[in-house]
Amino acid sequence: MATKRLTMRKTRDILRLKWEQGLSHREAARSLGISPSTVSKAVHRAELAGLDWATVGGLSDEELEVRLYGPKLPFSRGRPVPDFQYLHRERRRPGVTLELLHLEYLEQHPEDGYRYSRFCDLYRQWCKKQRVSMRQVHVAGEKLFVDYSGKKPHFVDPQTGEVVECEFFVAVLGASNYTFAEATLSQRSPDWIGSHVRAFAFFGGVMKLVVSDQLKSGVSRSCRYEPGIQRTYQELAEHYDTAILPARPYKPKDKAKAETGVQVAQRWILARLRNDTFFSLEELNERIDELNDELNDRHMKAYGASRRELFEQLDRPALQPLPPERYVHGEWKLVGVNIDYHVEVDRHYYSVPHQLVGSKLEARATATTVEVFHKGRRVAAHRRSDARGRHTTTPEHMPKSHRAHLKWSPSRLIRWGEKVGPKTAALVAAILESRPHPEQGYRSCLGILRLAKRYGEERLELACARGLAVNARSYRHVESILKNGLDRLPMPTEPSDPPTLPLHENVRGGDYYN
Repeated sequence: MATKRLTMRKTRDILRLKWEQGLSHREAARSLGISPSTVSKAVHRAELAGLDWATVGGLSDEELEVRLYGPKLPFSRGRPVPDFQYLHRERRRPGVTLELLHLEYLEQHPEDGYRYSRFCDLYRQWCKKQRVSMRQVHVAGEKLFVDYSGKKPHFVDPQTGEVVECEFFVAVLGASNYTFAEATLSQRSPDWIGSHVRAFAFFGGVMKLVVSDQLKSGVSRSCRYEPGIQRTYQELAEHYDTAILPARPYKPKDKAKAETGVQVAQRWILARLRNDTFFSLEELNERIDELNDELNDRHMKAYGASRRELFEQLDRPALQPLPPERYVHGEWKLVGVNIDYHVEVDRHYYSVPHQLVGSKLEARATATTVEVFHKGRRVAAHRRSDARGRHTTTPEHMPKSHRAHLKWSPSRLIRWGEKVGPKTAALVAAILESRPHPEQGYRSCLGILRLAKRYGEERLELACARGLAVNARSYRHVESILKNGLDRLPMPTEPSDPPTLPLHENVRGGDYYN
């Protein structure tokens, strides 16, 4: 192994102790913490160069190094220099190593080519002189880096004149730096997932890994070592047969491509929008698409090609094919099956098989459908409804008779109401009769009966009496009566017969108009 060259500072100390202080080799070595042979070699090299202490004092470190070791030559004279840009691009292809590239280099220069160790040293020296972002080697088709920009575009609402700030989503492929950018209204899950879907469509394929930040739309539990992936984000990855790799918190180097890609997009896209005015998100994204194409067509000096050219050469052949259908965003929710065999999603109630009463299920709601799963198996599917407080019931989910659902029957709920009072029982019966199916009223009846624990049976009986009088048929009406203390007020009286007018000569009778 070659001896590591001494620094010029250490060499000056050796020559000073020998020539100025007159110390022996051993004394100088002990003072500097080096071996006597190192002292001997340094002094011998200086003497061969014809130096003395006065001359050394007048030389800079660079001049002293040239006098001692000669001019520093980066490459051996007469040997062909490898094309380092080509080597760096080829290393991004799957399975390509420096050893393979060196063999190909020797095929072109079998006689005077560099040996493998020197070949690798020269390549690493070249890499150190390049941008920091080039020090990592990204295999083609392996990673997609995604992030949001801190700087935001905006558009003007044409109706109100309000300036609406948008989020700026950027996705960058690791090997080619091919970039996708778009504006969205928020960073919430629907926009976050939608940006990924559109990015995959833009690239025309899927990469093996998606490297993201640990934002809440993608990560349910932030952790340096084992972050929890949000359920919808994980479902997206499974649909596209890829994997999510969240970057460590406060470690921007884990997603350096995304950081650099966002910075480039800010300079070449957002900066060019600063004097433009847009009146809709669609209009803003149309302009971003144009500038994004220009960005991908720009020639990169460090790579000797544009992002689009590198994408066609490296990433496109290595991407996995897109699935036949696009992913449809859906929100997951853990739901419980009430005694009326319905589950609640956004204040609407959807039926499930009555055998699942009391079970914990998972509901997946898209813009158009609601699906319910039990242990990974879909047990119900409904068209989504925005009618709050209403029920969507599939007849097949209902029991064939009340005996199949005997534990919870209308008669049992009415008997519970009778324990509170006759008015409570009457209101329970009225609620059950007002529903198309009695089971749809179970939830309201149970809620009313449980109000006795909070307000007492006496007040509940008075509230139910008032509810009957005003034709109230829901839990909310009774709760409102109790909450506002209306049960303590006198009951509304029925309107009495209209008063008769006294006879008077100026009052015409009914016969006058016949």
